[in-house]
Amino acid sequence: MKKLFNILTAIIILFTVQTKSYSAAIDKTISKSGINKGAVSVSVKEVSTGKAVYNLNEKQPSMPASTLKLVTLSASLDTLGKDYEFSTRLYKNTNNELFLRLGADPFLTSSGLNNIMEKAVKEKKVVSPKNIYIDDYIFDKTEWGEGWQWDDDLNPLMPKFSSYNIDKNLLNIVISPTGDGAPAQIYTTKFYPVTFMNLVTTGAETNIEFSRNNSISPHILTVSGTVNKQITEQIPVNNPKRYFIIRLEDAISSAKMDYYGKFVQKKTPASNIYIVSEVKHPISDAVKAILKDSNNFVAETVFKLAGAKYVNNTGSLEHSQQMLKSYLGKLGINTDDIKIVDGSGVSKNNIITTDFMTDFLVKEAGNDDLKNSLPTAGEGTLKTRMLYFKDNLRAKTGTLSDVSSIAGYLTSRSGKTYAFDIIINDPKSRANDKKSLEEYILRDIYMNY
Repeated sequence: MKKLFNILTAIIILFTVQTKSYSAAIDKTISKSGINKGAVSVSVKEVSTGKAVYNLNEKQPSMPASTLKLVTLSASLDTLGKDYEFSTRLYKNTNNELFLRLGADPFLTSSGLNNIMEKAVKEKKVVSPKNIYIDDYIFDKTEWGEGWQWDDDLNPLMPKFSSYNIDKNLLNIVISPTGDGAPAQIYTTKFYPVTFMNLVTTGAETNIEFSRNNSISPHILTVSGTVNKQITEQIPVNNPKRYFIIRLEDAISSAKMDYYGKFVQKKTPASNIYIVSEVKHPISDAVKAILKDSNNFVAETVFKLAGAKYVNNTGSLEHSQQMLKSYLGKLGINTDDIKIVDGSGVSKNNIITTDFMTDFLVKEAGNDDLKNSLPTAGEGTLKTRMLYFKDNLRAKTGTLSDVSSIAGYLTSRSGKTYAFDIIINDPKSRANDKKSLEEYILRDIYMNY
């Protein structure tokens, strides 16, 4: 018995020494990076046991950036269901009135809206409706996330999101060179009331900058710089509802529907009505856009739609937060040290800990729909990163000014799978240096654990 006890003691000591040695390797990697150790938060847990194998500042409140999409999407999919479809539907009542019920579909296009109206005319013979109402009650009127930066309003990665989603809520602007040194031509591919202050000249290179003063002249866009070949740039639409109404008028005209009245907001009645036409898109399109392409617009829309379904009412941030808290409670995850205020991770008001994230990932390890949808090396936002790991890595990246993060699952050389989260919040280091450190930390985990 004493011999067996001595063997077990020796094994425990050996394991402890090895664990400390492995941790020392990660500590050394961080020290060599030149990045302040206090700015780095790391949590690594073995998936099968939930046991932490490495921690550094794991309880430190940090901004998760786009890794937050892992949490908000998982909760949203649980609420909406994997068979959920985004839909935009046109109804007709017995009084020859039409109701266009919006679904905030992030994949709805002008072409899709045209198809809805053309089908109504050609298949249902709806030619001269008495009234056309718009049911936009699926979302509240808030079109941007809490804590989003006002000076990012021209960032095509951060368009407004609303019931009136169409064409990704982006405006395509074409800039074409003319004669050498002469002003360039600027126009939109679809009509929208915007005035260009054209300061672009034809030159030897293309270097374009947009600016707008929303408080003084929201419909005047200053474009400056030089252009040497035709380019198309995208900027967020400053008034999604107005843009949508213009596209709706185009669709009605294209379908040769005889209607020149106003579009009044009104809920779709529950009786004496039938569906005329619709456009649908599967939730699977959103999963790919959110996890592999890190699309903020789609992430925010899905999060808000889940909040709407959770309360069976209009979607709002408050309702989405209620939905999320309920889901995390169902997983048995403590939420005392976190604050989540949007669905994409764009807001700097979002606060989590790496310990929270790895707890979440351990709980979700059996969720193959989520896990297998994460990009692996060479895919999505990892297209040119983490190639060393091949298919052993499934992860979501995140980037904000001064912040770089990555969270997901890594199967090590020993065959064990680990949940990990790394957040680096250091304004003094370059983005590439932060991302390099993330990879070297993961290499240490892969090689040693």
